[in-house]
Amino acid sequence: MSVTANMLAVILAVVAGVAMAVQGSMNSGLAKVIGLLESTLIVHGTGTIVTFFLIFVFGLKGDFGKIGEAPWYFYLGGLIGVLITYGVVASIPKLGVASATTLIIVGQVSAAFLIDCLGLFGLERVPLVWYKLIGLGLLAAGARVLLQ
Repeated sequence: MSVTANMLAVILAVVAGVAMAVQGSMNSGLAKVIGLLESTLIVHGTGTIVTFFLIFVFGLKGDFGKIGEAPWYFYLGGLIGVLITYGVVASIPKLGVASATTLIIVGQVSAAFLIDCLGLFGLERVPLVWYKLIGLGLLAAGARVLLQ
């Protein structure tokens, strides 16, 4: 991967993180008005509509012909997406955006660390090195400080 491609990936990751905090706050606001499950439905319905337009109107698509080639568990992403949205929307009003997002990130990075080390879901295995464990510990310690 070139430096330019790496930089684009870094920028996209930061933008996704900012979007997650904004989206979680907006979804929590919507949940206060219409309800938790109802707001989760609206979020995923809106995402479906946008994705439909990107694929079928703008022609940004892959290969639906290979849909049967993926392992069955890869299709659980939508179910997990509902769990994520519900968890974010339910936790932000009770914990605040910063605390909820901090806990989400600690959980996310911990799971990602495990997925990398084991090479799960067809991803390339990333070796376990001691300094990454220290980094994970520092992340958790920093989260603890932020949650005070």
